[in-house]
Order: sequence, then structure tokens, then C-alpha cells
Amino acid sequence: MAVVSVPRENRRLELADEIRDFLGPYGICYEQWELTARVDPSASSEEILAAYAPEIERLKLAGGYVTADVIDVTPETPGLGAMIAKFNKEHRHTEDEVRFIVKGRGVFHIHADDDRVFSIQLDAGDWINVPRGTRHWFDLCEDHTIRAIRLFQDTSGWTPHYVEQGVHADYIPVCWGAAFVDAEFVEVAAPRVRPIAL
Repeated sequence: MAVVSVPRENRRLELADEIRDFLGPYGICYEQWELTARVDPSASSEEILAAYAPEIERLKLAGGYVTADVIDVTPETPGLGAMIAKFNKEHRHTEDEVRFIVKGRGVFHIHADDDRVFSIQLDAGDWINVPRGTRHWFDLCEDHTIRAIRLFQDTSGWTPHYVEQGVHADYIPVCWGAAFVDAEFVEVAAPRVRPIAL
């Protein structure tokens, strides 16, 4: 289940209703979909898309999405470092970013128009819609594994438009855990922390 963290407010939300209430004013939608009874997370992309066809069709009608696929990322994925580097810097898209997590974990950081920065850690069973134009960035968690259904409003997909002077360097992915912090950030009193380059 998702976890929302607001570092500057020392705030953490773990209940689905609280998360939806918090994200709603930012135009971000969050749902939990049934997982284990539907399909094996290791099934083929076609089987996964078929298992969630009702939800995909509902979203297509509601959001104008025209295509769906399954992204499958593991530590063995060729060019993983370059792929992560493309999306872990603050950016925007010209269409919604829609994900349903089938397997693994990842974290979206949102830099809202009111200058609030918060993270949304997503686990298997979580669905999210980050609206077009929202300043954000995305990181995988420590196991570098994620499998997710993606929906697109444009068949050509989307390209990140980077934000000048983005704040992404001030925040580490919350799901990397204490072992990462202990190993990488020995200067405890430093005013800023920066994630390692992957």
C-alpha cells in the first residue's frame, strides 16, 4: 500500500482514505486494485493487460487514454542507469503519467504549485494518476524492480521536460531505507542530501 511523506512537515500518511484526501487537491488520483486473485505478477504482458481490462477501459473512457502497456524493469534491464537518470530529475509531461504497480516498488516526488514537496511510495496493487504539467520526479526503490501498467493519451508516449533549478537533489528516495542513508550520507549535519548517481 502507498505511503505519502511530507518531509518539511514531518508528516507520514499510510491509510488509503487519508492518502486520497491529501492528494485530491493536487489533482492526483489514487486507487488500490485487487492483485493476487487476478493474475500472477510474473505473467506475460498480454495476460496482465487482459486481467485488468475492465479498469483499463474505465480509465480510457474517463481520461482519454488511447493505449496501455506493461513496463518491466529489473536490475538486469539494459541501460537501467540511463533510464533512471532520465526520470529522477524534476520534470513535467504534456500528458498524465498513469501507473498501476503489478510488482516491485517506486516513489514519485511531487513539487506542487504551493511549493510543498511530498513523496508517494507505491507498492504492488497501487494505482496513481499524476496530472499533466505536475512538477515531479520518479525513483525506483532499493531492489530496482518494478512492473507496471502504463496508460497514454498519445500513442507516441511522453518526454520529460526538465525544470530549471529543480529541487530533486534535496530529497532522497524514501524507500531506499536506513542502510542507504548510513552508507552514503556520513555528514549527518549537512543541510542538503543528494542521491547517488545510478
